[in-house]
Amino acid sequence: MAKKEEELKMQNEMQTVPEGLIDDMVIATDLLVSAKAGVRNLAVAITETATPSVKKILRRELDNAIDLHDKLAQYMIKNEMYHAYDLTEQLEHDLKKADTALKLSK
Repeated sequence: MAKKEEELKMQNEMQTVPEGLIDDMVIATDLLVSAKAGVRNLAVAITETATPSVKKILRRELDNAIDLHDKLAQYMIKNEMYHAYDLTEQLEHDLKKADTALKLSK
């Protein structure tokens, strides 16, 4: 019985994220990366379609995706989560994010 309880405890510990590891910067970065992927995917989709009406819809969605990416980037710059104009500072932030990701994977 004790062995089974210990196994359940280990499973629960593995499923919970340690407090403080996911913060606004991690969430915003994930959203920014996803928004960039959306822009890229829509741009590719436009080049793959031949139907003018579908191209028009995809272009509108591409504009929306670009706007979303810009808003996220500006939010992150304003809140010092993203240092688009200071490579050294951005590298430090990226290293912190990488450490966080490594901690989450353990």
